[in-house]
Amino acid sequence: MDRADVGALVQSAVDGDAAAWKALVEGLSPLLWSVVRAHRLSDADAHEVYQTVWFRFAQHLGRIREPGSWLASTARHECLKVLKSSRRLTVTSDPQLLDRVSEERTPEQYVLDSEEAAAESERIRWMWQEFEELGDRCRQLLRVLMASPPPSYHEVSAALGIAVGSIGPLRQRCLRRLRARLDARGAL
Repeated sequence: MDRADVGALVQSAVDGDAAAWKALVEGLSPLLWSVVRAHRLSDADAHEVYQTVWFRFAQHLGRIREPGSWLASTARHECLKVLKSSRRLTVTSDPQLLDRVSEERTPEQYVLDSEEAAAESERIRWMWQEFEELGDRCRQLLRVLMASPPPSYHEVSAALGIAVGSIGPLRQRCLRRLRARLDARGAL
């Protein structure tokens, strides 16, 4: 097709002329097919690329200055995409490879993980609410014992004025109270 003819047909197609669009497809399809066939794609992939390129051509019709070059370049890019993605797939009959669990998470797994994260966040929020309802002595002791690195019982004794021998039993009573409050709330 002559360059001037192609330009006129593109302008007519932009203006909605179906006959101009048909003439463009008929006139430029041999060029497009030559590029696609040069990449030796399967018939299905070749037809997919052909349709994709024409679809993109229609989307950008009003902005394309060199239709033939644009079609050829876009066809090459699409063919290379298909070839690149097909290299990722390897046909195998090895049952050990086929039985492997996918390392990628499914959309369902994302939903389940998100629900679990939300439930865990809610449990943590409840735990801190119940923690704040414990008495001052329990809150102080548990906060000190949660420090990183954990202090020695002698340091806890000096900081809180609690006998070293009382720290363990008091800690157990405080944790039991916290557990009972969480159980009553249904958080455990």
